[in-house]
Amino acid sequence: MTYPQYFQEFVNFTRQLYKAGENVFIPLHAPVFAGNEKKYVSETIDSTFVSSVGAFVNQAEDELAKYTGAACAIATGNGTLALHAALVLAGVQPGDEVLLQPLTFVATGNAIKYCFAHPVFVDVDKDTAGMSAESLEEFLTTCTHLNNDGNCVHTSTGRIIRACVPMHTFGLPCRIAEIAALCQKHNIVLVEDSAESIGSYADGIHTGRYGKLGILSFNGNKTITCGGGGAIITDDETLGKHAKHITTTAKKPHPWEFWHDEVGYNYRMPNLNAALLVAQLEMLPEFLKNKRETADAWFGFCQSHGIAVLQERKDAKSNYWLNAILLKNREERDHFLEYTNSRQVMTRPAWTLLPKMPPFSNDFVFADRNAKWLEDRIVNIPSSYRPE
Repeated sequence: MTYPQYFQEFVNFTRQLYKAGENVFIPLHAPVFAGNEKKYVSETIDSTFVSSVGAFVNQAEDELAKYTGAACAIATGNGTLALHAALVLAGVQPGDEVLLQPLTFVATGNAIKYCFAHPVFVDVDKDTAGMSAESLEEFLTTCTHLNNDGNCVHTSTGRIIRACVPMHTFGLPCRIAEIAALCQKHNIVLVEDSAESIGSYADGIHTGRYGKLGILSFNGNKTITCGGGGAIITDDETLGKHAKHITTTAKKPHPWEFWHDEVGYNYRMPNLNAALLVAQLEMLPEFLKNKRETADAWFGFCQSHGIAVLQERKDAKSNYWLNAILLKNREERDHFLEYTNSRQVMTRPAWTLLPKMPPFSNDFVFADRNAKWLEDRIVNIPSSYRPE
């Protein structure tokens, strides 16, 4: 098969960008431990406090709250745990419905299923790959009503729509201010999936702070990592205290007695992971600066080759966690994926849309036209920090 010339030029540029030789594998996004990670982990081991109680857990929470501007941050074992706990705190009950986008990582949908609730899918915007405020408004206007208790009800199913979970895809802020206004108007709790967007802002506000609750992830492939790890952020201090309580098995403090006053979850971040996170937070400004320079380099390459690319909106600032290009169709996408990966340059498509997969195939899809269009075209390209 004859491939387009730009396929080889892409591979050559990637190797130049990452100063990698011909047979060196270039990952999509690799972690970098260039600061105090080993030092802080050693301190944790020496302290013997390696589990969910320890100084680094408290420090990580304080620094996350300070960095994002949130009143509270609650560290968890991973981002999925944070999202599940956030939905519980949002009041999602079995049988409720939760709005989300079809184009998202499976954890977003799974967390809703953990609550025995029903996802309802509204479309995404082509320029952000995040939830479309226009699609959301159309659904809420045409398919819902407020009942006598003030709850938003999906007219065709009779179920209460309890929450809305937009995601800031690849770190690109969606039109979150418009989504927040719609949720407020229709009495729906906004829970932001900011798993991919630490360091991203919309109108100067850190992602995750437009909603009643937001969540972050520190998985191994994220902008900063502590192996696993996640966090809930909120500006509601009462809610923040409750979040810490239920993620610590809902145990009431006491020197020796075990008393749990509600169903709780063993979701807290271990001190070992928190030590890594504190060190990574120290590096975050440098990581973000470096990743923006990488994104600029990719934009220049793509512009010179006529390749469409996802970029931040004018009123938003992205962390550019994963850069994403848009190819002409699924056939070109698949040829590009085969070509690059067979030459040790890792690229990947967007996630398969959730409604196509068995756990979500019977859930209500209001709109997915843009999501399908993007699914056929998106390719994520190498976006790691580039050490000098």
